[in-house]
Order: sequence, then C-alpha cells, then structure tokens
Amino acid sequence: MIFDRAQQIPLASMLPAKVVNLDLMHPKVGEQINETACSIEDGKLVITSGDHAATSQRWIGGFNPFATYEIGLRECDGTGRIGLRLSEPDEQEYLSACIVVADGECQAVEWIVRKAGQEVSRQSFAWPEDAPRTGAMRLRVQMLAVGANLYIESKGKSTLVGYPDFNDHLELRRRDLISRFEYRLFSDLEPNSSVQVDEAISALTPGCGQADIRAITNQNGEPLLDQGRIWITMTVRGRGLPHPMQGVFSMNPSVFDLKFEGIIVFDMDDGLWRNELASHLFYDEPSGQWRGWTTGFSALGTKSKQEAKAILAVWSDRDPRRGFSIMRAKPIGLTGQHEDPHGVFDTEAGKWRLLLSEKAGKYRAGLWESDHWDRGYERLAGPVEMDSTGTLIQKVGADRYIFFGSADRKVYIRSYPEMEPVGELDVHLPPWNEKTGTRIWPNIIPLPDGYPAPYIALMMDRQNYPGMPPRNWTYGAMYLFHAQLPKSTSD
Repeated sequence: MIFDRAQQIPLASMLPAKVVNLDLMHPKVGEQINETACSIEDGKLVITSGDHAATSQRWIGGFNPFATYEIGLRECDGTGRIGLRLSEPDEQEYLSACIVVADGECQAVEWIVRKAGQEVSRQSFAWPEDAPRTGAMRLRVQMLAVGANLYIESKGKSTLVGYPDFNDHLELRRRDLISRFEYRLFSDLEPNSSVQVDEAISALTPGCGQADIRAITNQNGEPLLDQGRIWITMTVRGRGLPHPMQGVFSMNPSVFDLKFEGIIVFDMDDGLWRNELASHLFYDEPSGQWRGWTTGFSALGTKSKQEAKAILAVWSDRDPRRGFSIMRAKPIGLTGQHEDPHGVFDTEAGKWRLLLSEKAGKYRAGLWESDHWDRGYERLAGPVEMDSTGTLIQKVGADRYIFFGSADRKVYIRSYPEMEPVGELDVHLPPWNEKTGTRIWPNIIPLPDGYPAPYIALMMDRQNYPGMPPRNWTYGAMYLFHAQLPKSTSD
C-alpha cells in the first residue's frame, strides 16, 4: 500500500465540484495581500491575481500531526507559489509546503518553518527529473509527528522530493498545539498569474510501507476473529525512527483483502500524543478493556528532554481498532532497549508471559513473566544466542511455541516456555532472497474449521521506498502464506 486512495480515511476536504458557498465552507483566513479572484469553474477552484501580486489563504480543516495532506493541481499559469500551510490562527507558528512555479512550469518544492513570529527554517527541494513540470499533479505532505515527507505525484507515480524534520523548532505532538493548528490552502501569485486546484484533502493513510505485523488477540493469545475478519497491528512507515506510527488493519482470512482501519497514538499524561509502534494489543475479556504493550520509540523524537525507549503497557476502554484512537500508556518497569513485545496470559501457570527482543549486544529473544499484565516482570528464559525480531508466542495444535525472525534468513522455533531449540519454519518462496534483507515477523495465525487453511502467516519483505535517506524502515510488500496439516502424525 503506497498512499492507496481507496484506503484513505478522510479527515477534511475541499472538493470544488461539491462546494455550494466557497466563502462559507472555506473562508479566507490569515494573511491576505491584495485581492485574488476565486471562482469555481468546471469543478475546479481557480485562483487568479490581478495587476498586483496577491497572497491568499483558504481554511480547509483542522490539524492532525499523524495525517497526510494533499493538494491536487490541474494547471499553473504564470509565476508564484501554491501549496498548503499548517498554521496557528495568528500565524506566529506554522509549517508551509509549496510548489514554486515560474512562467507556468514547476521548479521546486519549498518548505518553511515559522516559530514565535520568525522564520527558522527554509528549504528548497529540486523538482524530480522524471516528473512533468506542467499539467495535473499532486503535492503530498505525509506528517510524521516530528517530521514530514514531501512527495510529488504525477501520472500515478509518487516521487519523494524532501524529508524535513521540524521537532528542533516545533513540538507538534502537543495536544494544545494540535487543537489550535489549522490546515489551509495557500497561494502567493505574481501579477496576472493563476492556478487551478482539483482538491485539497487531509486523511489518515497507510503511508509508504507497512511492517511489524501482529495479530490482535484475546488475553490468552488467541487471534481475535471478529465480523469475519482478523485484526492486525502494523507499523505505518515513513522514513526511519522516530517517524513511523501504529496502524490497524483487518483482513478476511479466507482471501487477501487487507484493509487499513486506523491509527493509534499513545498518551502518557504528559501533554503529548505519541507515535509508538510494534505493538501487541489484546481484548481483556474479564475487564472488558483493550490492553497491550508497545515499544516507546517516540522517546527518540523528544528534543525538550532526554528520554529512554521503554516497553509500555497500554489500555483503552474504547475499541481502538477503527479511525483515530488514543490509548493510555505507562512503562512496565523493565530497563533496557527492549522491542517487539508479545504477551499471553498462561492459565496453567497463572502468569502473564511477555516475549521481547531485548538488546543484549544485538537484539535477542527473551521471555519474562509477572502476576500482573502491566508491571512486575522478571526473567523466565533467554536471551537466545541469535539475532531476533518479530517475537511471537503461538499455539500449533495444543502446544505453544516461540517464533522469531532473524538476520540469517531463518525463522526460528523454540519451546515454550523453556526456549529450547525446536527447529526452523519451512517457508516456500519466503519474502527474501540472497540479495535482500530478512529479519521478518512470522505472524503465524491459527484459524478455525471452514477456512482454506488451518494456519496462515502474513509477512512483509524489507524493500525500502525509493529515495529515502538511510537508515530507513519503509518496507514492505506483504505476503500471505497458507500452512496445511500433515497427512498423518508420521509425516
């Protein structure tokens, strides 16, 4: 999924063909210099300057630092700038992304950050060599909480042109700033220039890559099969850390119809909405609460104070699977650079068991246990000797096993809970080859009778989005595997 239009979850839009009263629905806001003529012609918004240079802004909607913002352009005539501004009402602070046009041809994409009434950053990104400079095109700004990715889409192809960060200047994860900022259509035109706008939209999107695939379960680790669909957390990608965020997807496990369902952010009661990821969520039937664990990668993007990445317990009374959701979060008390939490309540042991990729030289799988889901964990087994990722506790038949991917092009299987070697997962046409990266998440999911296979595995590859600066994690394409039971116990 690369910004698939069919997968977008809408937040706000200006669709000229559906505008009845422009000044009421999308009023002028902020800086207005001289007068522009605005009209709707053939389903497009036409903005024209007269004999003098003119600047105008139109209100589109509110602001979400985890959303994607797009301006669809049909044609530019003359010289100037057209784009979007994410701004406080008084414009003392804003972000601005614009296409720079000269004599009807697109020249560059310009990025500006303003803080406390002063311009603190201005960057110009060259126009893509293979992108047309005239005709229909789209400016896309993928917001990533502490930074942004800038794209030009033309003829169906999205090209990354810039990837600025702004968290040295503005902390836009602050709830008070989120509530004040606005999304605006911005134009700054030289005399006798005009632009035609097809639309301006903001939406939650699946981004430019998905990874860290994990089934949502009940407290015993059984996959949640609800409304004929399995529910999955996946990281929505956009560059390296700390830019990704937690997405939710669903799929009918009898086919391959992945659907982007929403974004989850996390509230640690410090005034920020945080973009954590690599989560395991479960529905706790005894309490009726949605709970889980996540990896506190947002600490890497906090400039105002020094924070350590930690495993966080998360919870919500509201079902967080659809739309935009906020889950409460707090550290579980484990020190160390742990990742990829996956937990179950073991009814036989009467304990919560939490499997992690822990930083022990390299990341290696280890198992912890506690009397409480959200605190008090002590080591039970591990760490293993090999590199580990995508740690998973899953039942095959009547027994639980531990699975994890690795950098050596293998998916290892260990006993539960001792973590003794059992074998390796046999994968036909795995999502890697001798020339590509591995370290995938196994994500093995058992299914009840009536499905084409008793087990499926939804995995991703590690092919990064073209043009992203290293190091980045913007993979990957997704692969669905079926597993059949042996013909007999001797097979």
